[in-house]
Amino acid sequence: MAHRLRPEGIGFAGTAPVRLVFEREVAAAPEAVFGALARDVTGWTAWFRAVTLCRPLEGGAGRELRLLGAARFRETVLVAEEPEVYAYRVDVANVPGARAMVEEWRLRPAGTGTRVRWTMAVDGSAPFRLALKASRPGLAVGFRDAMTSLDRRLAR
Repeated sequence: MAHRLRPEGIGFAGTAPVRLVFEREVAAAPEAVFGALARDVTGWTAWFRAVTLCRPLEGGAGRELRLLGAARFRETVLVAEEPEVYAYRVDVANVPGARAMVEEWRLRPAGTGTRVRWTMAVDGSAPFRLALKASRPGLAVGFRDAMTSLDRRLAR
């Protein structure tokens, strides 16, 4: 059953009780990576394997996202500063135990490519926090694979 999460701002990405941070370099320029994250929202399904649906809402101010395993989210875009930061908070989720979630994508030039840093900032019940921490290795693999796939997509 979907429930409303606590609305947090961008600062939550640095202060959340659980913060999972992943980084990877890609060959694509920051502007291209930002475009894939923020403007080509429906394209997420083509490069992020865990994402089964991603579509903009309210003229791009929000998103609807579905993941493998039936997790569903309604999100509000908090920051879209091209080509450096794209962040959103989860407003509604069907994930038991989740209380607040913000995800932040930070992009910075790395040679001719981009250093991508994804921060997943969350608060929730003790079992939820424990499960999320335990899933870190799988999320790391998913992020690595998504960045590899995105890089290939942007090279075409």
